[in-house]
Amino acid sequence: MELAGKSQSTLTNYARCLSHMVLHFGRSPLDLDSEQVLDYLHYQKRQHKTPSDSFFKHTVYGLRYLYRIYDLPENRVSLPSIERPKKLPVVLSREEVRLLLKTPKLQKHRLLLALLYGCGLRNAELRNLHIKDVDMDRKQLHIRQGKGRKDRYVPLCDLLVRGIQIYLSSERPVQWLFNGNDREGNPVGLSPNGVQWVVKQARQHSGILKEVTTHSLRHTYATHLLEMGMDIMGLKDLLGHVDIQTTMMYLHVSQLSKRAVFSPLEKLYDKR
Repeated sequence: MELAGKSQSTLTNYARCLSHMVLHFGRSPLDLDSEQVLDYLHYQKRQHKTPSDSFFKHTVYGLRYLYRIYDLPENRVSLPSIERPKKLPVVLSREEVRLLLKTPKLQKHRLLLALLYGCGLRNAELRNLHIKDVDMDRKQLHIRQGKGRKDRYVPLCDLLVRGIQIYLSSERPVQWLFNGNDREGNPVGLSPNGVQWVVKQARQHSGILKEVTTHSLRHTYATHLLEMGMDIMGLKDLLGHVDIQTTMMYLHVSQLSKRAVFSPLEKLYDKR
């Protein structure tokens, strides 16, 4: 799976779901007949309510990949197709972003939120940031091995550059831009739950009623850039999307204008 370019999270999700299947039957999924597989999927559908639930989805995708690895035909079992829910993303207003960014008491948490919004980062991309990935002189952030194992650069506005400089001089992180600690107390990158916790706490204490996640800030970044004049192809590259259709989603929630900027954070506190 690594050679095929799949992420660690994909490997973990597939392995976890297939392991549940092994525990349920007491044997390998490769030894099950089609009726047993479909019975199990029906059981999972009842357990998780909808076919779009992530556990059900990863079980189906994991089985497909397992059959592919062992050169077995996928049609040996009629696996259901997974229909993606057609939901528009949650997008914050500029006032809500200002409120969210000033809510955390810790400088580290304020900078974390500012980078999620100001650079449109995914959770994993933020956690994988190393200090060496920040280019203060060129005002760029190097995103290494983002989704799909793609590298890209995103611009840093002056506000973020100053914020990172102050944070580095006061907090002195080691290797990663945002350090966590392993069980032995050694510095490591933040955990996925650690980033989500910061966003959740900021939303709760800010009083914002919308359901805000780490990805909501990425959606807000994309929507605000379109509204500030960014062209759709430029936005596609900044977000690291492979398919332009993924980026086109933001046209449905944007109120487009003609003025272009490189980072929405740059204009967030513009009084003009």
